[in-house]
Amino acid sequence: MSDSHVLDLAGLGAGPFNLSIAALADSHLPRLATRFFERRRDPVWHPGLMLPDTHLQTGFLKDLVTAVAPDSRHSFLRYLVEHHRFYRFLNAELGTVSRAEFSDYLGWAARRLDNVALGEEVREVRLDARGFRLRTDADDYRARHLCLGTGKRPWLPDFAEALRGPHCLHAAEIARSRRDFNERRVVVVGGGQSGADIFLNALRGHWGQPRELHWISRRRNFEPLDETAFTNEYFTPDYTRSFHALPREIREREVAAQKLASDGITPAALQTLYRELYHRFDVLGEPRWARLFPHREAIALERSGLGFTLTTTHGLTGGKERFNADVIVFATGFCSHLPDCLADLAPRLERDAHGELVLGPHFEASWDGPTTHRIYAVNAGRHSHGIAEPQLSLMAWRSAMILNHVAGHQAFDLQEDDGPIEWHPTAEPRWVQAI
Repeated sequence: MSDSHVLDLAGLGAGPFNLSIAALADSHLPRLATRFFERRRDPVWHPGLMLPDTHLQTGFLKDLVTAVAPDSRHSFLRYLVEHHRFYRFLNAELGTVSRAEFSDYLGWAARRLDNVALGEEVREVRLDARGFRLRTDADDYRARHLCLGTGKRPWLPDFAEALRGPHCLHAAEIARSRRDFNERRVVVVGGGQSGADIFLNALRGHWGQPRELHWISRRRNFEPLDETAFTNEYFTPDYTRSFHALPREIREREVAAQKLASDGITPAALQTLYRELYHRFDVLGEPRWARLFPHREAIALERSGLGFTLTTTHGLTGGKERFNADVIVFATGFCSHLPDCLADLAPRLERDAHGELVLGPHFEASWDGPTTHRIYAVNAGRHSHGIAEPQLSLMAWRSAMILNHVAGHQAFDLQEDDGPIEWHPTAEPRWVQAI
């Protein structure tokens, strides 16, 4: 095995999170031998969700590298300059980047990085006395450490999984093939951003004019993302570090309480949707063929002729309702999984009550293997590091944390000044002195 096949860090997958690590390693740690393996030859970020007029929920400076290495040649600003549209981007006054442009940025970065192997899937990973052995489509490698970044799988409720197909599908598949909603009864299940994007595009006739369009959510209302200044302090390194140190039961409570800080619908999308509904059904007087149904939890799905019948329970009354549909789209999120190539190591990894990996402060997984060979994981620490962990907001900071840990020194300066909020009790008592 040649020296080029002996790695300090091998990455499984080259989605945005592992791609961030690859970009920072390329720019600032050239002596660290890294390689990130991606099965797709032409990476597209969430191609099934690539719908018209859909945007990220984070600003463009929260890209692969800028938060810790603004001088990197892999920044979003560098991408704009190289594509000759820096000024037009500024003039558009975009608060967030479209999914299409961000996906193109990621592809641009992946194709220019020598440590990203596109179209090379890892087939098997084993551990021996000298570290991890990887077998890919093209070759064999040895690595000191691994970083898992293969993403999450679309999740459907158990009652829907057996009926999965072209007319009962997850939101992540909606744009993968041609759809026809014309004169069909369409039901969208799930009250988050993906549900809003699909409902809005269906309302606008992107897949043809539906006969009926229903949007169902178990949430109390179609609620906005909380992106106010103090809430955004949850998405800072200081808060994330302190969150990891909390007892497990407190972390669980806080994650649940902070749901709308990471899993709401952007106010802009809600405003656009409300205006569309008002214009169509109030101003133009169309029959109300599109309706919203909050506070309903989907509990059963069965075949009904060529279509489906979805059963829900109402959150206030407990009463059951049934919705007939020709097409059902579940915008029900994603679940964690380990890639098949890790079958030999999976039983050795510690899991929490949610079946998630147990992560240390540097995003290293707890396992029964030697401490000299670590397994890092990205997009796997919502319950260990807080609601910011699955988001793009702290992507570059997390990448730098991992690379500092792998390198064994502070290649990236991650120190920050104190923020305005004291999250934990201070050691010294405080009081206000009367005048």
